[in-house]
Amino acid sequence: MMHRRTAALVMALPLAACGVNSVPTAEENAKARWADVQNEYQRRADLIPNLVATVKGYAKQESDVLTRVTEARASANRIQVSGDQLSDPAAVQRYAAAQNAVTLSLQRLQEAYPDLKSNQNFLSLQSQLEGTENRITIARRDYNQAVQDYNTRIRTFPDAVGAKIFYGAKPLVPFQATSPGAEQAPTVNFGS
Repeated sequence: MMHRRTAALVMALPLAACGVNSVPTAEENAKARWADVQNEYQRRADLIPNLVATVKGYAKQESDVLTRVTEARASANRIQVSGDQLSDPAAVQRYAAAQNAVTLSLQRLQEAYPDLKSNQNFLSLQSQLEGTENRITIARRDYNQAVQDYNTRIRTFPDAVGAKIFYGAKPLVPFQATSPGAEQAPTVNFGS
């Protein structure tokens, strides 16, 4: 009986060192960090209708800029990337491009309405958007770190053995800026 336990322990040891547990743990961590990215973008999308309503109330007129912000938000909300699609560079790129369009439309809004700085509702929304942009940056950074950890794990010995044999693991795609300057959150300061 004792020999069986020892033999089982000796046989289990190589499996423990082959990523049987660490590979799915790292993959789930990356997927959770992706959910954080999506959550922060959703927060921004939820703030935009309030921002648009405040600007409309202030300007008392329909504007091409407001329409672009609303359309960019709607377009970005239609594009979703699930955890299972994180190894598809095209899917991640489409998501990043849609979110970049929202960022650019918010920058155009800032340029179109510089006098909104005195409106208290607008100042509150501006502060919330700025905080959300910062959280988006942090969420993307955390996701990219989790992707790097996962991709390194599935490519290095001994975890690479288990990753290929047991899981057929594929590298995940990091979040990347889609255009020059897109890696920077927009300056949401209507006072300048």
